[in-house]
Amino acid sequence: MYRVFEALDELVTITEEARGVPMTSSCVVPRGDVLELLDDIRDALPNEVDDAQDVLDKRDEVIGNAQHQAEQTTSKANADAERTVQEANAEAERLVSEARERAEQLVADAQAEAERTVARGQAEYDDLVGRAQAEADRMIQAGQESYARSVEEGRTEQARLVSQTEVVHASNAEANRIVEAAHAEAARQRDECDSYVDDKLAEFEDLLGHTLRVVGNGRTNLRGMSGISTNAAPFDYHS
Repeated sequence: MYRVFEALDELVTITEEARGVPMTSSCVVPRGDVLELLDDIRDALPNEVDDAQDVLDKRDEVIGNAQHQAEQTTSKANADAERTVQEANAEAERLVSEARERAEQLVADAQAEAERTVARGQAEYDDLVGRAQAEADRMIQAGQESYARSVEEGRTEQARLVSQTEVVHASNAEANRIVEAAHAEAARQRDECDSYVDDKLAEFEDLLGHTLRVVGNGRTNLRGMSGISTNAAPFDYHS
């Protein structure tokens, strides 16, 4: 190819240096030199054209190989991406399943703990009620005994005073006062007993309410962490 360009440069030089024909734009060039250069170009040109065609053929082959390689790379990338997506989906399903199992276990534990707490509260309630009832019975019995003693004393005093005519009216008044005092004392003791029982029941009601709120908050926190549906059946604390 170098010889082709060299011969062309020589032709250009001969043409530029040729003697011009007067009154025209033509020129006189040495025929032999020009023909010799053209022969050189003719001899060199086919080989260069073949080389250029080889380059073009090679380019097509390279482009074809590149396209084939690109298609293979794209196919492999698509397969890898599809496999990665499948693996990610499988891992996500596994994690969701584990989270669901963990959430169910936490709910079961919370329900069991709630049942144990309610059972303990019921036992404490029964114990408090039993002790309060026993204390109430004791106080009522004591009041009744005190009332009976007071009535008996009043009657005895009344009988003694009745026997004395000068103090009959005073005896009746004192006897009535003693009887009324006995009734008032019995009523007071009964009121104290009722107040004591009511206070104990109020304390247990506060304890049981606090326990139920703790259990409810625990279930709410579990639903917030694990995404458990808020439409799940609530735990029956009174069952």
